[in-house]
Amino acid sequence: MRLQAKKFKKNRGNLQGKKRAFLALLLPLQISPVYAADSQNVYFDGFKQGVSKLFTPTPEKSAHTVDISELSNFQLDTSRVQELPSIGRPSSMTPQPYALVAGIPRRMNLKEAVLTAVQRRPEIAQSISSLSSQAANIDVAKAGYYPQISGGMSTADLTKGERGRQLLSLNATQLLYDFGKVKSSVTTEEAKLAEEQARVLVSLDQVALEVADAIVNIKRYQEITKIAEQQKQGIARIAEIANLRAKAGISSQADPIQAQSNLEAAENNLIVQQTQLRQYQQKLRTLLGFDVSNIEWEIPDSIVQQAGLYEEPEFTKIPSLMLAYAGVEVAKSQKEQAKLSAYPTINLKGSLSQAVNGRNPNNNEDDGLYNSVMIEATSNFYQGGSIKSQTRAASYAEEAARAQVSTAYLDVVDQVRLIREQIENKQRQMNILAQRRATTVRTKELYQEQYKLGTRTVVDLLNAEQAIHSAAQEIETARYDIYSAIVQYIQVTGRTRDLYDLNRISIQGFEVQP
Repeated sequence: MRLQAKKFKKNRGNLQGKKRAFLALLLPLQISPVYAADSQNVYFDGFKQGVSKLFTPTPEKSAHTVDISELSNFQLDTSRVQELPSIGRPSSMTPQPYALVAGIPRRMNLKEAVLTAVQRRPEIAQSISSLSSQAANIDVAKAGYYPQISGGMSTADLTKGERGRQLLSLNATQLLYDFGKVKSSVTTEEAKLAEEQARVLVSLDQVALEVADAIVNIKRYQEITKIAEQQKQGIARIAEIANLRAKAGISSQADPIQAQSNLEAAENNLIVQQTQLRQYQQKLRTLLGFDVSNIEWEIPDSIVQQAGLYEEPEFTKIPSLMLAYAGVEVAKSQKEQAKLSAYPTINLKGSLSQAVNGRNPNNNEDDGLYNSVMIEATSNFYQGGSIKSQTRAASYAEEAARAQVSTAYLDVVDQVRLIREQIENKQRQMNILAQRRATTVRTKELYQEQYKLGTRTVVDLLNAEQAIHSAAQEIETARYDIYSAIVQYIQVTGRTRDLYDLNRISIQGFEVQP
């Protein structure tokens, strides 16, 4: 009896030891502190939480909560963004970035500026890198046509005998027939490649538009600044005359004060126009990478002549429409992929296994070697309706992509009509403004004579001077509004690469063949 009691206590002790060992394995799953007062309740709560984590994963933190310290944990490498473009001599056959052989050029035209910008802008480099990445994805898809070889090592069942056995295996699979699933995958990746190519063209056109628009506005405010300077000088002369006449007692003492007020307003207007000029110069400096404040800009006549303002746009050559249509092809291919996933795949499979320190389960031989060649057909018979849902989702995606094509088309048509209307109105406005300027010049001459005779006040003279320069400023504004509308029309209608000579040249490793 004593022996049995001892044996029972010993077995009970072993059982309790195993329970403690099992609980010890689960203890790391709970992190609740254990205190003497309620240690038992806390322990079992922690145990319950630990077991629940085995079956229910802890939810990730909300994507709608942003931790700025995590997002800002990076280093900005500004050395990759060069301030100056590449220095080199352009050849006669292939245009290159504008050569800075003797430092910053004194004269530059719009085409040269556009070429310099597209050769250095990082957004174009980003689009080209995405294009290269997608090209690699095509090779990934094509890899499904080639043999797939895998191998590894496994141990025996750890709950049974022969725990020390290792099984070395080598497996090879060759696709025989899959009803076009790999081909459909390749087609999808190729459609995505066309989409990325269209995005590069969109980036090129956008950079060219920003450069051209900046140059147009620099020219605009250079002319307006000259007019503002002339206005200041004209009012200063009137103020001087008013001062002399007031000192001589010929006119009122209020005339010099009125003239001084207009002079200060003219000086303020000059500062405003100079500020606008410098802002566009700084924008162009960012685009080109060097100081442009002393460069004389030229807008070639061919830009206006070849813009094709009243020609029907070639919609199939517009990058925004190319991008939208490429999205349709991607959606169609993904829809085909979803349909084909329900069909079986037939493979030729070969396997080779070698057991070490035990039996090979494939032939039940000690340290046995086993090999086999077979044909395998696999298919997903039921997936909870996922294939049907994927096909339906792809169909809706195709409809959305087709709607995007229509949207892009209507956007182009709308912009073309608005630009044409704007240019026509600006041309009519310039004709009226030219007549107005001639009238105000004649009015000023008459007012000057009448002012000398004392029949006109200095306010009339100042107003006439103001009207002359106001008309001149509005004429230049309308003129460069037309230029701005034309460069926008070039971008909207997809003529950027033709008019800025960007075809058949290497742009950061990317080349456009018209």
